[in-house]
Amino acid sequence: MDKIQELNHFILGYGYLAIFLFVFLQELGIPNPLTNELVLIFSGYLAYTGTLSIAKVIIVAVSADFIGTTILYFVFYALSAHYISTNQPRWLIKFAAKLQNLKQRVEAGSQWTIFIGRLTPFLRGYISVAAGTLQIKPKVFLTTVLLSAITWSGGLVLTGRLLGPYWNKVSQKIGLLQFGGLIILLVVAMLFTGKYIVRRELSKDRTSG
Repeated sequence: MDKIQELNHFILGYGYLAIFLFVFLQELGIPNPLTNELVLIFSGYLAYTGTLSIAKVIIVAVSADFIGTTILYFVFYALSAHYISTNQPRWLIKFAAKLQNLKQRVEAGSQWTIFIGRLTPFLRGYISVAAGTLQIKPKVFLTTVLLSAITWSGGLVLTGRLLGPYWNKVSQKIGLLQFGGLIILLVVAMLFTGKYIVRRELSKDRTSG
């Protein structure tokens, strides 16, 4: 039984709880055998087949994304206030310059820094850690990550749903896992394009201001 079959079996067996756990645990920094991107896209495909409700899948995915990263943020927020600020561990010193740069950009009013970071693969989890460590205000962080959760997790579910009619045909030729990987690459390319556009617009605003 390959990974996709295991994923299908797990979701069919535990329903929306399975989707929540996959996303929630990875947002906490606990690695999964499959990436959240593939889980969410595949869940969107199951919604296309009528196995799951698209509305419920989106609500579950966004909730798991938001709750998981919020817990991670508050853990490091608390650690920063009581331990990190007094002990200055080596790992913090090593990344001090990058973290300070992030803090300055956020404090300057650029919430887009957090938003874009949460839409960037491999950087998503570190944004929560960095924001908590740097004591970014909860109101700023939580508002931004809720929007990013809706955009990222909700968007991936909708991607799987929209590509549903083509899923079986393509997956039979190249394999379901490879097909999911191609979709993820497409989504990532779109996100980086959006990231470039946002940065360009922000640069224009600063110049005009």
